[in-house]
Amino acid sequence: MEDLQDFALGVDHISVWSFISYLVLIILIGVYAARFSSRGISNFFIGGRKMGMLVVALSAVVSGRSAWLLLGVTGMSFEMGFSALWAVLGYTLVEFFLFFFYAPRIRYFSEKYDCITVPDFFAERFKDRNGMLRTVVVTIIIIFMIAYVSAQFVAGGKAFESSFHLTETQGILLTTAIVLFYTMVGGFLAVSLTDTIQGLFMIVALLVLPIIAILHLGGFGVFFTQASALGDGQFFNPLALGAGALIGFLGIGLGSPGNPHIIARYMSIKDPSKLKTVAMVGTSANVIMGLGAIITGMVGRIYFPDVSLLPGADQENIYPVLASHHLHPILFGVVIASIFAAIMSTADSQLLVAASALVRDIYEKLIHRHREISQKRLVLLSRLVVVLLVILALLLGLMAEKLVFWLVLFAWAGLGAAFGPTSILALFWKGTTRAGMMAGMISGALTVILWIRIPLLANLIYELIPGFIIALIVTVVVSRFTKKPDEVNALYDAMHR
Repeated sequence: MEDLQDFALGVDHISVWSFISYLVLIILIGVYAARFSSRGISNFFIGGRKMGMLVVALSAVVSGRSAWLLLGVTGMSFEMGFSALWAVLGYTLVEFFLFFFYAPRIRYFSEKYDCITVPDFFAERFKDRNGMLRTVVVTIIIIFMIAYVSAQFVAGGKAFESSFHLTETQGILLTTAIVLFYTMVGGFLAVSLTDTIQGLFMIVALLVLPIIAILHLGGFGVFFTQASALGDGQFFNPLALGAGALIGFLGIGLGSPGNPHIIARYMSIKDPSKLKTVAMVGTSANVIMGLGAIITGMVGRIYFPDVSLLPGADQENIYPVLASHHLHPILFGVVIASIFAAIMSTADSQLLVAASALVRDIYEKLIHRHREISQKRLVLLSRLVVVLLVILALLLGLMAEKLVFWLVLFAWAGLGAAFGPTSILALFWKGTTRAGMMAGMISGALTVILWIRIPLLANLIYELIPGFIIALIVTVVVSRFTKKPDEVNALYDAMHR
């Protein structure tokens, strides 16, 4: 372990400059996108629906992964081995089908009715004239998004602490400042372009690191032999977990259709006919990154058989520690950049979603719905709201530094349970009603919040799964006994072209 620490200290100056180069690139993109994003809130929040295929594919994928993939999944596979595969498989399959079937419908509808936010979509789909449905959607978004963003800031603090010898608090503050700058200045265009570049960083890092570490070990044959011997032969067994855990891992994917920062990518593509190609590119990226994270954790377990050998005895540090031990300092800087790529690509997207919910859906559509507000004023207000949300997320993050991945899974579950089944029904079933939507969203969110507070239930299965199922059932039942919008056929037809 001393050799590892000496090595890390010796390469810091090179790695730091490599990482700083990455940060400069991200900041320059924010400056470049500032003028475009200042033209109006459609540009600021969904890029004016002018995003290309590669940008949508990679930004949709990496904005959904966050630091949970690079730190959480690698730590998970370090502990349990190849059975961590099921966590990756769940969201990969779900997002493949979302690209093919879900994305085209919401893209066509959002253009027809000028929807630039998820609350916009629900409000237009169900003719929410008094604003009650929009208010419910915004409230749920704000509750869970603040927790989600704060988790990303804490993950950045942990990465800085383990990589560049800053304190975790210093790392949190630095991460917050970087994300705040280019999100506030550049809006959705800056976020999407940086997400694309960050996605490429993550793919390269998750391909290069495990391959080099395995080669240093003696090759793939040696890796397979040693990994197969761990855990009484169960480390390499993908079925070495109980049925509840397997279902819980697969169920992680149910959160994807309910997370607004992913849905916003579908609404932003310029040519929706290209979404099938986007599905192939995005799924390939998911597979490469997911398998790379799993193998990284597994090979890390061979090099560090006891978690006490890792900084802070924290298995979630295996990714940066393994990189510092096996990669050239420049490549190590790229690996650290990939961690921040995962963090920033999620935090920036979530900040925009939360800001759009307050500015577009509360300020413009509810408080001033009978008054014309200039686009310049709306963009300025959006930037100020981003600052306010960052401050709130930062305060929560500083108070909950040890709960980073609990916050991620909690927020992912809350959003997924509230909006996943309801948005699917809104897109694919004419029979859904406004009352059904509100009942489903509230029941899904409350189920997640209550489920994790009851130890017996929390230990039984991941809260997203019961939350999703209950929201689905409640939405269908309530919709059966309430009135559909009068123009439901025209609304439904707007989802096709």
